[in-house]
Amino acid sequence: MTATAEKARDTAGVRSVWVRGAGAAAAGALPALAFPAPSLWWFAYVALVPWLLLTRAAGGPAQAARDGWLGGAGFMLAVHHWLVPSLNVFIVVLALLLGALWAPWGWLVWRLLGRGAAAVGGGRVTGRQAAAATVLLPSGWLMVELVRSWQALGGPWGLMGASQWQVGPALRLASVGGVWLVSFVVVCVNTAVAGLIAVPSARRPAVAALAVSGVATTAVWLWAPRPQDSGAVRVAVVQPGITATGDARFAREVELTHRLAGTHPDLVVWGESSVGADLSVRTDMANVIASLSFEVGADILVNVDAERADGSGISKTSELFGPRGVIGPTYDKMRLVPFGEYIPMRSLLGWATSVGKAADQNRRPGNRQVVMDTGRLRFGPVVCFESAFPDMSRHLTGDGAQLLVAQSSTSSFQHSWAPAQHASLAALRAAEDWRPMVHATLTGISAVYDANGHAVGGRIGTGSSTAAVYRVPLATGVSPYVRFGDWTPHLALGLVLAAAGYEAARAVRVRRPAPVLP
Repeated sequence: MTATAEKARDTAGVRSVWVRGAGAAAAGALPALAFPAPSLWWFAYVALVPWLLLTRAAGGPAQAARDGWLGGAGFMLAVHHWLVPSLNVFIVVLALLLGALWAPWGWLVWRLLGRGAAAVGGGRVTGRQAAAATVLLPSGWLMVELVRSWQALGGPWGLMGASQWQVGPALRLASVGGVWLVSFVVVCVNTAVAGLIAVPSARRPAVAALAVSGVATTAVWLWAPRPQDSGAVRVAVVQPGITATGDARFAREVELTHRLAGTHPDLVVWGESSVGADLSVRTDMANVIASLSFEVGADILVNVDAERADGSGISKTSELFGPRGVIGPTYDKMRLVPFGEYIPMRSLLGWATSVGKAADQNRRPGNRQVVMDTGRLRFGPVVCFESAFPDMSRHLTGDGAQLLVAQSSTSSFQHSWAPAQHASLAALRAAEDWRPMVHATLTGISAVYDANGHAVGGRIGTGSSTAAVYRVPLATGVSPYVRFGDWTPHLALGLVLAAAGYEAARAVRVRRPAPVLP
């Protein structure tokens, strides 16, 4: 081969790697269309198919792992694209780092549906391998979701099951196994569809997987236990909208709350960072809130985002005000947004502030959840990002909360997909825990959901500055998800470990030399 021909071959090889990598990233980005704002929920059940087909066709395990990595990076970038104005080029770095979590999943696709399976199955993918894929690929996906749900890695934003927040049967699945069970079913269906398209021997197990998914979902929809109605409360949401300063925001909140007089709410909720000063110092502001509580005839939940007078730093603190001031325990936000509210390992990553809008100063996290009591209502507060974590609302429900309240602010992302994505999470938390949930924002989308995850009343949009009163149905009972916890990812972990053990034992048998006969 001449030097020119060899150079041309190398150039073509490099170009092929780049083209394939771009294709994997694009395929991984497709599922983002199933989430709000597009909310093409039905697309979630086939959105992974192009990624699966590309990865199964990889020439070897390294290429399959790379397809998984770049597809995962594309998925993370697409689902979090609205962070670009805040993190700038750093969002690409984060997407590539988190995308690496999908590299083992890419290998698993190749091993169960691609050439890796064919090498083991005598030149073709066997029905047994295809059947294993319909269980192990969803299980592997859940392992990725579980790991990246760790707060320091960005938290559980964009879990596959969250795309089904407005689908009744999916919400019923969430009440049994949380958002994890919904993710499992969605990935299982994608795997079965990919098998039907590309693997002839997979057609029978693929049809069986689709049938089992459909029957199981229908059975849960028809026969799983449901929450029991137990009256209703009136909750007012105050959304001030965009304001120029913290003082202007407070004044607008006061004005809107004045309008609630005579509407007889049981609770008034202001959004995250609704108060920009330590109320132990700004007693004038505290007195205004207390007098508003007396005027309206209801306690008012505010959120203070300010430097503490004792010098202990900034925290985001939810405080419940009655006519005489603060009532009961306060709640400090526990799970802070990486880079938005603190910079992990600031000494090493502090440079992120120079390329985006990363936090100039770390917020101080709280260390315990609380249930607040108005005397007429026990409710559990979470702050913004925390509504994405299934375990937080589940624990509040277990501690006796009748209502879940999320205080949020999406002022940095007004004209993106973020407000709609964030508001949708409350539907899932309500369905998981059999407790209604109020999602109250400063500037985003405020919404209320009943204990089945169904919307109560209308949403307050990003362009609104108003106060609204919702009649919120209460419910009793303990959902299977609250009772049994995260059994779905635990089961998935057991299946993955069992498969890994089988693969290791097979590798040992293959490498063991044959005995020498005398």
